[in-house]
Amino acid sequence: MDDGRRTIVVDDAPLTTADIVAVARGAPLTIGPTAAARIAASRSVVDGLVAGDDLIYGLNTGLGHMRNERVPIDVLEAYQVVTVRTHAGGIGEPLPTEVVRAAMAVRVAGFARGGSGASSAIAEAYVAMLNHGVHPVVPVVGSIGASDLMHMAAIALVAMGEGEAEYDGRRLAGGEALARAGIAPIRLAPKDGLTVISANGVAIGHAALVVDRASRLADVADLVVALSLEAARGNPSIVDAVVAAAKPVAGQALAARRIRRLLAGSGLCATGSAESVQDPLSFRVAPQVHGAFREVVDFAARAVDTELAAMDDNPLVSVDERRMISNGNFHPMLLALAVDAIRPALTHVGQLSDRRSGQLWDRLVSDPAIFSPEAFEQVMRYGSPLLRYAGAARAAELRSLAGPATLDVAPLDVGVEDHATMAPYAVRRTDEALAIAEDVLAVELVTATGVVGWQDEIRERMSPTTLQALELVVRALDAVGSGASSAAVHRAVVDLLIGPLRDLVLATDGVPATQ
Repeated sequence: MDDGRRTIVVDDAPLTTADIVAVARGAPLTIGPTAAARIAASRSVVDGLVAGDDLIYGLNTGLGHMRNERVPIDVLEAYQVVTVRTHAGGIGEPLPTEVVRAAMAVRVAGFARGGSGASSAIAEAYVAMLNHGVHPVVPVVGSIGASDLMHMAAIALVAMGEGEAEYDGRRLAGGEALARAGIAPIRLAPKDGLTVISANGVAIGHAALVVDRASRLADVADLVVALSLEAARGNPSIVDAVVAAAKPVAGQALAARRIRRLLAGSGLCATGSAESVQDPLSFRVAPQVHGAFREVVDFAARAVDTELAAMDDNPLVSVDERRMISNGNFHPMLLALAVDAIRPALTHVGQLSDRRSGQLWDRLVSDPAIFSPEAFEQVMRYGSPLLRYAGAARAAELRSLAGPATLDVAPLDVGVEDHATMAPYAVRRTDEALAIAEDVLAVELVTATGVVGWQDEIRERMSPTTLQALELVVRALDAVGSGASSAAVHRAVVDLLIGPLRDLVLATDGVPATQ
């Protein structure tokens, strides 16, 4: 599956969020010599303890409520297979391929940290599946966020030659997919059954993708504000450097600096050019709200990186002490809370966008000049003004997703598992919320374009960057064609928002568009 992208190497240093995103999007993965040695050393501890007299969870005992029952050594290998098969209890539509690849990369990273005791053959098989494009079919629902047992079991089944996988564009039996890719099925040794399922691969991997998406949205949200300020003849005092310095919030300072750079050269920046001494709050507090959103996203990014640097296996293999320790590191509480926090912060970004759309829409439809033939033609060229209603509906949906997802799991497994994080669900809801927020921002962008589109005096005083952004939007809408549906107009702008327009924002920072 190597498409020429740089190979991500799992070795001495932990993988990063950016590494997981790269593998999820097709980059190959390899295990370096330090990681390979660490995996082998960890496995040697497991092999040395398996026949001992002490009960060790998941090595020579049952799982969950059967934790105190010894599994006879002569059935340990068969028990590994049973463990994986019985935990593959997920339901629903398959997870996106990107999320599955991210989960597999996270698990390889976990093997490489040395706390799992995984057999080297398992780590090598997962790498081979990633690099040859064997992608297990993983149902979306099953994990409660105390290890993604059901998700990870679906992946492990394919590595064993069972389950289902997508390969070369076809959905096949897992064994057939492996055979076509030239990969031998793995054979599970003692503890391997627990090792392959007891991990938060989906929660962590999907969270890496969500953090990347959220960071991109934070960038383009600043651009949308700048264009709306131009359309509304807004007051740029909100991004004055003195204002940003007066409240030391790093995210707010970044948002203000971005918007200020985007407006550089605009007629708005001339003394007395603003229409009002101060604008409605949806314009005026954009740096504060966007800054808070970015701070929360940065916190979530650090939580992902923390998980990638961790050893979250239970029991944990200590190579130095040559023992295995029961623990709760599999509980991704910080990650779950961090991702949960993105949604209310994002909802505030969406609320501001929706309110600004309302301000711009009122301006657009209240001006008597709109009834001139030229103005009417221009407005309709940019899609139905009633996209405003679709934007308002999406903003309401965004608000409905803002509540916590991490608090409502009933006790399970005879009361042994009586707390969970719901991390995968929290991440999934956040991904959904980001898609909605992109829709809301796109509607604002279309509305601002409609306001500017038929008023030459606005175009003439725009900054070079906001004018370039406007022209990108106009070209995209021209490509859709006159008389296109509102849905087609909206889709074109969403695609532009998350691609070329973000590159334009980064260019103001001197950052290459590929980042």
